[in-house]
Amino acid sequence: MGDLAAVVLAAGAGTRLRPLTWLRPKALCPVDNVALVDWVVGWARTVTPAVAVNIHHGRAALESHLAGRVRLSIEEPVALGTAGGVGNLKGWADGRGVLTMNADSWHDADLDAFARQWDGERVRVLVAGEEFGPRAHVVASLLPWSEVARLPTSPSGLYEVSWRRALDDARLDVARHTGRFVDCGTPAGYLAANLAASEGRSVVGRGAHVDGSLERSVVWPGAPVFGHERLVRAIRADHQVTVLVRNGDG
Repeated sequence: MGDLAAVVLAAGAGTRLRPLTWLRPKALCPVDNVALVDWVVGWARTVTPAVAVNIHHGRAALESHLAGRVRLSIEEPVALGTAGGVGNLKGWADGRGVLTMNADSWHDADLDAFARQWDGERVRVLVAGEEFGPRAHVVASLLPWSEVARLPTSPSGLYEVSWRRALDDARLDVARHTGRFVDCGTPAGYLAANLAASEGRSVVGRGAHVDGSLERSVVWPGAPVFGHERLVRAIRADHQVTVLVRNGDG
């Protein structure tokens, strides 16, 4: 769709995902051995070839990973939030509507269908679940250029400055995603996304050394699992960092 651009929001600090984000930015944490940001850029490109990614936390690693592949929007000295991040790219969007997605979600939504069913005038959001509100699981949104043009370039959120106002003005079109959606912002969610992507199998990264046993676990590239170890619902990030996820963890 030549009249659309896409913005992947990847500037967050990933504090809920610690200690994993002490080792790498949240957007570079792998799901089924593919960095989260690469999943989201790939989904964006099912809709438009024009893709930008905003970055702040983990800037150096993300710049290196994405260089030459997408438009990079570097936010300094502070991260601009979801609305500010899109608003900061108004010059690049240049009259086009914008598809937005967060770089910390994994799903199986048909974004091409979501975009093709858009009227091009209202704000459209794709929500996983029944409720739309400040805590809704938003898979993606579509913003007409008129909405993009008035977004601030200061730290702010899309729900507060765009989606809620569109809802109040009866300009919001809410679509429902009934398939799989996982918020990867916590270790439990991150593990769930890996298991969903791998159809329930443990995921082992390139160069990992697994001599022990794994059950519904993730081993990052190069990490060891020693012969005496049995990892169950665990994330082995390196030789020092292992996160155990128990049933009922949020």
